[in-house]
Amino acid sequence: MNPLLRSTVLLAAFAGLLGSPTGAVAAPAEPHEGTSSLGPDHPMPLRTASHRAVEFFWYDCTHSAQLEQPLERWALRHSADVTLRRIPAVWPGSGDEQVQRAHARLYYTLERLGEVDRLQQAVFRAVHEQRADLTTEDRAAAWAVRQGVDEVRFRTAYRSQEVQRATAGAADLFTRYRITELPTVVLDEGFRTMPSRAGGVDAMPSVLDRAVEEG
Repeated sequence: MNPLLRSTVLLAAFAGLLGSPTGAVAAPAEPHEGTSSLGPDHPMPLRTASHRAVEFFWYDCTHSAQLEQPLERWALRHSADVTLRRIPAVWPGSGDEQVQRAHARLYYTLERLGEVDRLQQAVFRAVHEQRADLTTEDRAAAWAVRQGVDEVRFRTAYRSQEVQRATAGAADLFTRYRITELPTVVLDEGFRTMPSRAGGVDAMPSVLDRAVEEG
């Protein structure tokens, strides 16, 4: 895929794709910043802090990789009042959907093993700096073993029904949150920020700071 498209997966091509006869769903209208975009039936964990942030990312997205460390620092600063949930993006019908599903499966495997906090940045480095192909069980398992993860535990989690269900549901979450750009961070089910709206990846944590303060 063109690096520019990896960098920020934007609106036009996707909208055209979903509007085609082969598209599975129609492209939803993007909600305005500060308005609620989620229905009351949206599955979310119970609230444990006064604010909830949901990040949509893709391991092969350059802007997602650039945001990861600043977003972790932002979440740490706000750990008393913000919970951060990550959702691996699966863009239904896109040319990268199969790679995204494989990366989502890797993410949910690491999440099930309790290894996301330790290895999230390592996955980004492997994909972007080492050009590692982590889209099959064998390749993902071999990489995980090099990071100190037990191979049997990894493969068991990778094949588990829980991971398979989470991976299958990622595309639905992507559509239900009306994501149009990566990375996107949704705060409190309504306010959202992304590189094109914030003025770049570097500005996103500051935008989120203001949103938390005003919320």
